[in-house]
Amino acid sequence: MFTGIVEKTAAVASIADGPGFKQLIVLLDLDGLKTGQSIAINGVCLTIAEVSPYEVIFEVVKETLEKTNLGTLGVGDLVNIERAMKVGDRFDGHFVQGHVDGTANLMDIGGGEEERRLTLEAPFALAKYIVPKGSVTLDGVSLTIAAVRGNMFEVVLIPTTLGVTTLGKKNIGWPFNLETDIVSKTIVSWLERQHPPVST
Repeated sequence: MFTGIVEKTAAVASIADGPGFKQLIVLLDLDGLKTGQSIAINGVCLTIAEVSPYEVIFEVVKETLEKTNLGTLGVGDLVNIERAMKVGDRFDGHFVQGHVDGTANLMDIGGGEEERRLTLEAPFALAKYIVPKGSVTLDGVSLTIAAVRGNMFEVVLIPTTLGVTTLGKKNIGWPFNLETDIVSKTIVSWLERQHPPVST
């Protein structure tokens, strides 16, 4: 479990092909990292396969590469990093599982240096979980939804978010990893099961 509060960014050191997966090697120097621990990379929960001085190796399977933006990364690209929560940790964001639902394309960038307003297009199947003032995770960052129009939605980035994460550095068209709020998904899914559509 994560909170969507990014600790830092780190650079991709290399990407190598493995049998049925890719090795993603990240330049990451954090205390206490061990094989088997979970870390969110751009919001994707990955398991540490190997730790060496200043580098951490993850094994990313084909489904994850296809469903997220990890498959588009290149050497030198920065990714958002968050370690899994510990019991008793302060909870500052919202419940984030690290299970990306899909990608949301960046359609427009507004605002200035002190505040950035991003407009994104969500897949139609996920739009029902996105509500004004609700929570959403983009590339691992917990954000509040500022506005919703159909399957388009907006988020506002404050200076702290711009400084600590990669969100303000992305260009139009970037496919942000999108995880919708687990609370919204649970409520909508329950209601749909109680009131299934009537076939004609």
